[in-house]
Amino acid sequence: MSSTGNGSGSELKEHLVSLFSLEGKVAFVTGASRGLGRAISLALARAGADLMLVSRDEAMLGETRDQVEACGRRAVTWLADVGNAEAVDAAVNCAIGEYGRIDILVNNAGICTLAPLIDVTDADWEATIRTNLQGAFLCARRVGREMIARRSGCIINVTSVLGQIAAPLVAVYGVTKSGLIQFTRSLAYEWARYGIRVNAIAPGAFETDMQKEQLAVPERRERLVKGTPMRRIGQPDEIAGLVIFLASKASDYVTGQTIAIDGGFGFSKF
Repeated sequence: MSSTGNGSGSELKEHLVSLFSLEGKVAFVTGASRGLGRAISLALARAGADLMLVSRDEAMLGETRDQVEACGRRAVTWLADVGNAEAVDAAVNCAIGEYGRIDILVNNAGICTLAPLIDVTDADWEATIRTNLQGAFLCARRVGREMIARRSGCIINVTSVLGQIAAPLVAVYGVTKSGLIQFTRSLAYEWARYGIRVNAIAPGAFETDMQKEQLAVPERRERLVKGTPMRRIGQPDEIAGLVIFLASKASDYVTGQTIAIDGGFGFSKF
């Protein structure tokens, strides 16, 4: 009886490992130098993937590479502005040259200017659109060509709960993240026939460099915590499980979805 139980447990473990394993996969992650981008990269590496790490911060990107390699996985870094088509092409060409393919694309690169709309400059608007929305478009278009040719692939767009609800000081950021949600749906519909799944993750408040300015103001932090049913701010590593789920066979029948990871912040506003 004990033997049967152990056998069943062993079979279950093997099944779960197989279901969530990314062994032999190659992931291309933008905005990989810090925050959620680094946490996502490490999650993918721990699940077995090799990484192409893209960012504009050479020093921080090197730190992410070192941490990925400490997980026993291979990592290649590339400095690029994802809002520039030529830079994206060069990064993808490098990844294909190094690994032969890209199985997983994570469009994570993003910036946010905290300001009332009347104080947002043309440069602020253009930079936010360029990185958050155009960057995802350029990466998906270029990587999508490779995935369509192989009739296989997974794309994860990192949007935000602010793409679904309104908040002060983030109008432009919210517009880009809302656009990314619709972009996710459209790509999922268009590319399903090629075996490509496209989903989005919508984070709430996390302890990252991007949100450092907002979280450093006590009253803003308190409002966020009180407005979150779980009554706390998320930690970057907490995104790992959802990323692995969406990148693995465990979500083979999931596409076109935007899944919030926000401690309940988003649904509590409806």
